[in-house]
Amino acid sequence: MADTERDELSGVETTGHEWDGIKELNNPLPRWWLWTFYACIAWALVYTIFYPAWPMIHGATKGILGYSSRANLSRSVAEAHQAQAQYVEQIRSLPLEQIRDNPTLFEFAVAGGRSAFAVNCVQCHGSGAAGGKGYPNLNDDDWLWGGSLEAIHTTLEHGVRYEADPQTRMSLMPAFGRDGILDARQIDDTAEYVRSLSKLPHDADAAARGAKVFAEQCAVCHGADGGGNREVGAPSLRDAIWLYGGDKATIVETITNARRGVMPAWSGKLDEATIKQLALYVHSLGGGEQAAGEKAP
Repeated sequence: MADTERDELSGVETTGHEWDGIKELNNPLPRWWLWTFYACIAWALVYTIFYPAWPMIHGATKGILGYSSRANLSRSVAEAHQAQAQYVEQIRSLPLEQIRDNPTLFEFAVAGGRSAFAVNCVQCHGSGAAGGKGYPNLNDDDWLWGGSLEAIHTTLEHGVRYEADPQTRMSLMPAFGRDGILDARQIDDTAEYVRSLSKLPHDADAAARGAKVFAEQCAVCHGADGGGNREVGAPSLRDAIWLYGGDKATIVETITNARRGVMPAWSGKLDEATIKQLALYVHSLGGGEQAAGEKAP
């Protein structure tokens, strides 16, 4: 066209587009790029014929090869379950001690327990099982209800203060202040005595008064020496491990209103093999104990 503008340096026509004094040249696309573009279009059309591609109202076109990534995944999962079945069945049928004494089976069980823990337990006990305020650390050797394989298994199976399970671990600490059993001074003195049991800074005179209150109100569960009682889930008050905190204010709060944390019973949510694997994994974390009369492996 007579009025077509050409670039003075290159002699190429412009497109008419201009921005900030820069004009766009009407250069054709490279042939190699065009052929690649056309090949991609052809490949896409062929792909939609052989593989699932076009969305429909219900599902999508199947493709003449009948390929399905979902079916492949299901098949892979089924194969994995089949390969694990022999181990899972042994775990389900054998006692915990025999599983632990079988290196191959124990390794499989701990790996399975670690996976189950990551899905079901880390929300409270943390990814490293170190716990948090109100949630026990499972790595140490301080256990409320016992750290043997059977004790851990029972706790997992029936939970703690889980009312839906009639066999749950049950202990109820009185709310000494809220229920009017002790007055504020008695609670304060008892808190000082509790701190003295674990060698924390305390008021000696108040602790002496608190010792009498403790003997009357608390020793029945925590023991005369404050060493705790696993039969009722009463923690030891003589060590440096505190579930809710060992500072004076927290201890006063605990005595005043009590603590009644709940752990679910996993027997209604997980199968027996998985619960056993969890018990073996938790026991292996470092704080697991031998059952009474049991020899170390």
